Amino acid sequence: MKKAICLFSGGLDSTVCLYLARSQQYETVALSIEYGQRHYKEVSKAQVLARALQVRHYFASLSMPWKGSSLLDDKVRLPQNRDLPILSKEIPSTYVPGRNSAFLALAMSCAETENADAIFFGANALDYSGYPDCRPDYLEAFVRAMLLGTKIGIEGKKIEIQTPLLHLSKKDIVLLGKKLDVPFEKTWSCYAGEDKPCGVCDACVLRAKGFQEAGIPDPLLS
Repeated sequence: MKKAICLFSGGLDSTVCLYLARSQQYETVALSIEYGQRHYKEVSKAQVLARALQVRHYFASLSMPWKGSSLLDDKVRLPQNRDLPILSKEIPSTYVPGRNSAFLALAMSCAETENADAIFFGANALDYSGYPDCRPDYLEAFVRAMLLGTKIGIEGKKIEIQTPLLHLSKKDIVLLGKKLDVPFEKTWSCYAGEDKPCGVCDACVLRAKGFQEAGIPDPLLS
């Protein structure tokens, strides 16, 4: 059986990715990363989901004391109530410098150690993400760099970075999750991390757009 390392935050996109990898008959290993984010709501959701699926679940930790993002510094205000057209044109304060590069490097280390065939990464280049490290050309270049700098790459084995959500809208991601029986009520997207989703941060706005366009009620709002 093929094996996949799934970068897994407990959010909507990464959960759909994990379920998709399992549906494609991969032996899945979940990898969650704590990086000093302003809340651990997603991480706790990831634990619940991984336990329910009975998949192995690794945790890795990063320290970013220089912060540089509203996800790392609670003194920086989270963007709120931004219009969707604006989201597509600006890199938001929630962008964490170098985060995806660090995450993918850790996932590659895990994949090399686990002798995995693929890394599943829930990057999404559509729906106004605004993040430069979710672009297809960046991901292609990263794969090339990792294969140049790893033992398996030198020996000729390839580890693919699978980004099945890259060109899907949030509506399509919700519909795919529905098809895969993803328990949406166990996922978390809100940047604020309170008891209930705030409804006004970028993540909440995009999630609401996806569920609304898919014609599916979001169980976190019921």
